[in-house]
Amino acid sequence: MSAENRGLSEPQVRQLPVIGWREWVTIEHFCDVPVKAKVDTGARTSSLHAFDLEVVTTANGASIATFEIHPLQRSTDSMQVVKAQVVEFREIRSSTGHAEHRPVIRSSISVGQHKFDIDITLTSRDEMGFRMLLGRSAVRNRFLVDPGRSYQQGKQK
Repeated sequence: MSAENRGLSEPQVRQLPVIGWREWVTIEHFCDVPVKAKVDTGARTSSLHAFDLEVVTTANGASIATFEIHPLQRSTDSMQVVKAQVVEFREIRSSTGHAEHRPVIRSSISVGQHKFDIDITLTSRDEMGFRMLLGRSAVRNRFLVDPGRSYQQGKQK
């Protein structure tokens, strides 16, 4: 598909910052510790490993997700308890074909100096190597992905 069909002209595409197949991501307002994320253009939506996820419906009908984030891989250090409004629920099909009904939250994230809002599904990623997956809707028209490189945007402070 040409750049024009994706909504960007060739000069605009050439000006996009480059990210690698994995990058450090800071999830604004939730966690001040950067999370190592796998950039996965095969996944439409970004997802986050949520420990002890619980979704409750308030008296006014809003759904609130309460969960823990453990931003460091293979570590329970720097645990953060998070409450976030659920914007919707989506049926997500994993790479193995398993369908799961997941809550979706919206948050600002930072990848290097680039800050933007994305939708994030909450799920158990216990068996996955990364606590976060950055899907194609998050990177589309924002970055070029170089699958042979890592951490092109550095690590947030």
